[in-house]
Amino acid sequence: MKKIIALVMALSFAPAISFAGGPPPATQAGIESKDYKWNAQEGEKIEALKLKGNAKDGKEGYEVCGACHLPSGAGRPDGTFPQLAGQHTTVLIKQMADIRAGLRDNPTMYPFAKELTDAQELANVSAYIESLCIPAVHGMYEGPDAAKQIADGKVMYEKECIECHKANGEGVKDKFYPVLAGQHYKYLLRQMTEIRDGHRRNANPDMVKIIKKYDNQQLVAISAYQASLSMPGSTCKAGPAAKTSKKK
Repeated sequence: MKKIIALVMALSFAPAISFAGGPPPATQAGIESKDYKWNAQEGEKIEALKLKGNAKDGKEGYEVCGACHLPSGAGRPDGTFPQLAGQHTTVLIKQMADIRAGLRDNPTMYPFAKELTDAQELANVSAYIESLCIPAVHGMYEGPDAAKQIADGKVMYEKECIECHKANGEGVKDKFYPVLAGQHYKYLLRQMTEIRDGHRRNANPDMVKIIKKYDNQQLVAISAYQASLSMPGSTCKAGPAAKTSKKK
């Protein structure tokens, strides 16, 4: 626990700090490689996927994640850190394993991801995150043309995104398609832009093919619509109304 607290403090107050034993060298197995296999089931990833995650044990392991993603898993509305709560364990395991292995470039996340000791802890933390309810309030597109952007994005989403990410943004767990519902608009936009421009090396090639043709404005619209999605039964319930004190 002391090691975790020290790491959080270091990242909080010295974001440019250089870590000994930093991220592993980027592999050549990324999206641009002809040998790239988007979701090769091997190494630590396949180990973690075979294990049954214990959400209770994963809560402690999540403490190091909560420094950025918040204890609720809500992330940051400005999109700097994604909303994690309710995400499929398969997606979480893949992304964390890819970061740990150098298949996904995320130097900010790497110091945290490497603190997970083994495949079992990876499975436990993922189970805990999946168990969290999706916060009702998150970063949305807030431009004066929001209604039009969402409407335009809906048309494009239903044409090419809905098959994998589904009507409510629930994704498909066994196919590693992530939950989009409740995700921050700015994070969605950044990730889709990076995928389109070839900067996210562990992206699904099928998604790359679809997204390549979209210009910046179209990505804004699609992200605005995705951020508006919600999953019935998975969103956090509203808390009790605050009681007003009676005047004497």
